[in-house]
Amino acid sequence: MRGIFVAGGVALALSILLTPYLIRFFARQGFGQEIRADGPKSHQTKRGTPTMGGVAILISIWVGYLVAHLLTGEPMSASALLVLFLTTALGLVGFIDDFLKLRRKRNLGLNKTSKIVGQVLTATVFGILALRFANERNLTPASEYLSFIRDITVLGFGAIGFVLLCNLIIAAWSNGVNLTDGLDGLAAGTSAMVLASYVIIGFWQFRNACSISAAAGCYEVRDPLDVAIVASAAMGACIGFLWWNAAPARIFMGDTGSLALGGLLAGLSIVTKTELLLLVIGGVFVVETLSVALQILVFRTTRRRLFRMAPFHHHFELAGWAETTVIIRFWLLAAMCAALGLGIFYSEWLAASAGG
Repeated sequence: MRGIFVAGGVALALSILLTPYLIRFFARQGFGQEIRADGPKSHQTKRGTPTMGGVAILISIWVGYLVAHLLTGEPMSASALLVLFLTTALGLVGFIDDFLKLRRKRNLGLNKTSKIVGQVLTATVFGILALRFANERNLTPASEYLSFIRDITVLGFGAIGFVLLCNLIIAAWSNGVNLTDGLDGLAAGTSAMVLASYVIIGFWQFRNACSISAAAGCYEVRDPLDVAIVASAAMGACIGFLWWNAAPARIFMGDTGSLALGGLLAGLSIVTKTELLLLVIGGVFVVETLSVALQILVFRTTRRRLFRMAPFHHHFELAGWAETTVIIRFWLLAAMCAALGLGIFYSEWLAASAGG
């Protein structure tokens, strides 16, 4: 428990303190955001705002996690390190994308093929390794089954199928957070709420792990407490970054941050066996992604637009809502989704406990 508080506190403090240095450094280097020409006209005033702030998030997550282990003396786990690998590798893909955008002075970085290759390689390595590193109870960081709150044993994919499933989940969530990162603080604030949910889920799974308690409803997961420490560090990093990223933003996280956070959420869902539950907890990201898919589908079918602009948050901006109004209301929706997801998680545990 102490490690969770230490990781979150250290990451929060470092993120708040480190981000202004990055703002000044990136500003001196001319690393200013390029704004898409077809976006809302009000966003053109944001041109030149320093980007790649996801660097501060990644550094803060790692430092928070490492300091927590140094102070508690607990060993680092395979599950947590795999999630951190996934987060960092996707953050590197996003960093390259951001850097190319800045170098070319336009809102085009890596082409689609290069970005997909980076995501596929990262997800494939993660998927392969997640089925290894069995502990003394023969539990690996992930299982070959699709999960809601526990494994759905009729939905087993085998090793190859699981790796393909990892690619689908990781691509969906990394792109989902990336699409949501279009308003000041929207992605960071929403991510912080989802991560807070995973702090609770990881700690609850630890308290009720089958290795500790053989009671009905216990969880067959590996390293849940260490996973909660990673989630806590990431939550603290997002909140600290939000101090500078809230409207009007002094810095943007860029693809460096959004791809990393999307990968982090996907990884947390896989190692806690809650892949389908994340669809509820991260409902705002799901809606944002669906809005883009529906916009494309409807336009290609009817040549008409379903929304004024996609992702969904731009629709409300063009409808006359102030940017801060859209952000706060989406944060409220994110909080409700997180609360609903945690309610479902706890209700399932009550039912499983009573059923035993």
